[in-house]
Amino acid sequence: MKLDLPDKRYYSIGELAKAFDVNASLLRFWEKEFDILKPKKNAKGNRMFTPQDVQNLELIFHLVKERGFTLEGAKEYLKNKPKESVDNFEIIKKLEYIKATLLNIKNEL
Repeated sequence: MKLDLPDKRYYSIGELAKAFDVNASLLRFWEKEFDILKPKKNAKGNRMFTPQDVQNLELIFHLVKERGFTLEGAKEYLKNKPKESVDNFEIIKKLEYIKATLLNIKNEL
């Protein structure tokens, strides 16, 4: 999955919900369920997600929505995950980006 997010320090929950094509309530739910999500809150109480939070959300989204893990299964996987699996996820993301770029170049020719 390729996210079209600008490089920023903080992202609002609305921006991420739109990028992941899910409801903001799902992101709030995942925040309660997964310990690795810790968005900062401003004075108004609005959640502000860091780029690290976005990476963690991508991993959770991949496990739950794309690979079909249950929430308990995803929690267990994240708790006991081997370092290689996270590296593999990053490599797959980079390869998907390269593939999309090459397809765009091909279509322009």
